[in-house]
Amino acid sequence: MSKKVVAVLFGGQSSEHDISKVSAATVMSNINQDKYYILPIYITKEGHWLLYDGPIDKISSGNWEKYATSAVISPDVTHKGILRIVGDKVKIIPIDVVFPVLHGAYGEDGTVQGLFELAKIPYCGCGVLSSSVSMNKAYTKIIAATTGVEQAKYVVLKDRELEDDANACADKVEAECGYPCFVKPACAGSSVGISKAHNRDELIEGLWTAAKEDKTIVVEENIEGLELECAVLGNDTVAASAVGQIIPAAEFYDFDAKYNNSDSRTIVPADIDSDTAKKIQSYAIKIFKALDGKGLSRVDFFLKKDGTVVFNEINTMPGFTSISMYPMLFKAAGIETEDLVEKIISLALTRYE
Repeated sequence: MSKKVVAVLFGGQSSEHDISKVSAATVMSNINQDKYYILPIYITKEGHWLLYDGPIDKISSGNWEKYATSAVISPDVTHKGILRIVGDKVKIIPIDVVFPVLHGAYGEDGTVQGLFELAKIPYCGCGVLSSSVSMNKAYTKIIAATTGVEQAKYVVLKDRELEDDANACADKVEAECGYPCFVKPACAGSSVGISKAHNRDELIEGLWTAAKEDKTIVVEENIEGLELECAVLGNDTVAASAVGQIIPAAEFYDFDAKYNNSDSRTIVPADIDSDTAKKIQSYAIKIFKALDGKGLSRVDFFLKKDGTVVFNEINTMPGFTSISMYPMLFKAAGIETEDLVEKIISLALTRYE
């Protein structure tokens, strides 16, 4: 059997560019090279696409520009591949599947998925609709509400409302959510731009911070409880992982607590009873399906002291770093990372057979 060609996209123009590089190195080091050729494609912060020909272990460090040449995925269906550009020469390299290890804007929001659809090239992860609505916390909430799973109270604001009257925005939030509350950009990942407000001054400051990341802002009531996460895997038939627990070093699990603070801890499996774990697993699958999810996602919840499970958010291309929950959760369920990556690629290919 001939090897299939996997194009792995990483980097990108979002605030999660560097995390994507680390995730991609993990993914590529776990692709079975007896079955697949790997074509790493790096997207710079400025949006320049480069085909990387160097060693995988150099990817996360970034000291490898000498190995790269310009290359893009062609939207032309007859190409079904990468256009490698060297000087005035263009070479078509056929590919069988794309693994977009891109977090955040322009990678996890349906934009690059649209390119794959135009080119009719199979790709790992959620489709255009699922990626776009799952990336947008406001629309995620609207769709998740159809499942009956409880969510936090929330308010959606636009940056123009903030510019017109910040105090009126604060009035809306105080009436619906109270304090403390969480202020989030609607479409930023990895807790970028998120703040916790304890009073009006902090709220307005947080709104402006969130507005720098996105034109739409979501403010949620504070939920006291355990922070729990569940990974899902599948297309029509979906499996859920073990449930994991986050214990952030900071007041909440922001970007720094997630990736830079070694005092943040994860417990896998979470210290919860089996009935609650099963409920969370069923809710994760229900929300994933409601959002038309495909391939993989990580679904996050709170568990209140009275046992109520509250949906928080979904991540359609979760991190694959050494400290990321998605591979850890499936490892606890008995699936090693190499087998997990193989399954994700297989799910992409079978969707288009």
